[in-house]
Amino acid sequence: MQQHRSMPAPDLAAAQSLPGLLRDLAARHAHQRAFTFVDYPDLRSDGRSHTLTWAQLHDRARAVAAQVRAVARPGDRAVLLMPQGLDYVAGFLGCLAAGVVAVPLFPTNQPGHANRVAAVLEDCEPACALVTESTAAAARTYLDEDAGYGRLPLVQVDVSQPLTSADPETEWIDPSPGDVAYLQYTSGSTRSPAGVMITHENVVRNARQVLTAFPGSTVVSWLPLFHDMGLVVNICMPVVGGFPSVLMDPVAFLARPERWLRLIGAHPNVFAAAPNFAYDYCVAKVRPEAVADLRLDQVHALGNGAEPIRPRTLRAFAAAFAGTGLRPEMLCPSYGLAEATVFVASDGAKSAPYEVTCHRAALAEGRIVPAAADADEASVTTLVACGKPVDQEIRIVEPGTRRILPDGAVGEILVRGANVGLGYWKRAEQSAEVFGAVLAGTGEQPWLRTGDLGAIHDGRLLVTGRLKDLLIIDGRNHYPQDVEETVHAALEADRRERAAVFAVPGAEGESVVAVAERRRDRMKKEALAAASAEIGSSVDHIVRARVAGTHGLRLDQLVLVPPGTIPRTSSGKVSRSACRAAYLRGDYAEGRR
Repeated sequence: MQQHRSMPAPDLAAAQSLPGLLRDLAARHAHQRAFTFVDYPDLRSDGRSHTLTWAQLHDRARAVAAQVRAVARPGDRAVLLMPQGLDYVAGFLGCLAAGVVAVPLFPTNQPGHANRVAAVLEDCEPACALVTESTAAAARTYLDEDAGYGRLPLVQVDVSQPLTSADPETEWIDPSPGDVAYLQYTSGSTRSPAGVMITHENVVRNARQVLTAFPGSTVVSWLPLFHDMGLVVNICMPVVGGFPSVLMDPVAFLARPERWLRLIGAHPNVFAAAPNFAYDYCVAKVRPEAVADLRLDQVHALGNGAEPIRPRTLRAFAAAFAGTGLRPEMLCPSYGLAEATVFVASDGAKSAPYEVTCHRAALAEGRIVPAAADADEASVTTLVACGKPVDQEIRIVEPGTRRILPDGAVGEILVRGANVGLGYWKRAEQSAEVFGAVLAGTGEQPWLRTGDLGAIHDGRLLVTGRLKDLLIIDGRNHYPQDVEETVHAALEADRRERAAVFAVPGAEGESVVAVAERRRDRMKKEALAAASAEIGSSVDHIVRARVAGTHGLRLDQLVLVPPGTIPRTSSGKVSRSACRAAYLRGDYAEGRR
């Protein structure tokens, strides 16, 4: 296999935007491999690779820029309605080279997300849409008949097209660092999607911050390119770092997750990143015999972020693949959010994940109190540290007053750095509230309100949950993800993230509801039999007893629904607010117990 040395990143003083960096790479390393997409046409396929060099990518981006400039002006928006692949990479970079604001999305025929596409179109008011030959017809039909954008120009950017549309003398715009590069639309789990304005400086700075924490020489990823982590890790970081990126489709990963692991093992010094569920998924779905010859000893780091990180997951993945040469320090918990481009904090691949086992009762009161090794298991919970901020600042504050809290106290996480976006597109009031926080007693501003709860312990960031999802029952704080984990365990669920816990108004205050998806085979017979010997045969009683015993919390209602029922965001996270709204509408009436 061809080996690639890590190249020094181009000097930001000379190029402060992705188009400028790409042009520099094409001039200095024209024939070196830049982006590879591995296509899996069927379930049995071992993959077919399609590659662009830096010079070829530059030419493709220049061709796209010429096409886009024919129908849009600098500052206009262009939506990307394309599947995962090299076309997406060229399309995104071409928009930036044209001075047009890119809006990363996905094909209009992607199941379950038509309303999201419509909401984004209404909000960003695009001048054109980028498509491929495979998505053009569906996009035209959707735009004409469903979205009311019948006259929106379509720009087809297939890599296979000849470059006749690109005049060699076509102006290549070098945008100013403060110009908006793209709108990263949030998942919309609690509201209609909001577009975070990410500038050229934001994305270059954040890519360099990721590189500071994870100085690998190749990226291998299945992360969707429309997602904030996928966009920065898969496209932006390789351009800033000047090293190859190997991509695959998320569907190919879900069909056979060992494909991702094999691509990681096939390249030296790899950095790969994925949400927590992906590591659980690999443990559950990858058969040992399928990876008997797999080697992961050359991996630099496997980042874990974008959703709550579970210590059980890290341990299970490390144990399952220990025979491949995987070492615990390669598993790297991280923290970030779209409003900060994507990345905020991590310790990198320096040591094994740092866990803090703390008293559950103290955590409910907003304090991190480490527990003794022999503490009762039911009285403790374990948190995974997300490391230290990289070239950014973090403060933990009291949510209402913005008063800075001492180490060990739980409060809202605030972030400040050159990677924090400008605000939300066309939402001045919301932008001022989220991006313009002022610290009490100091006047320091502006700080980004993350909406996440956490604490600083031993110099590292611990993330405890979402402020909006926090359950406050009888004056005590309960984190829904912890209760959901207990529900999963009681139901013997083989996959996590299949439950949502939330509070609703009750006759005597707040009532706690858990909505959980049934296993396709119901509960394991042996687990049900063992549980029924103590509690009776009711699944409802089993779950309620486990929740009460573990959390000291009364579960007022358990709702069991069919698999695939619980609403999820575009990034795959459970949407508790949407689930709560569906419950209040009566959508789950048949499953109430």
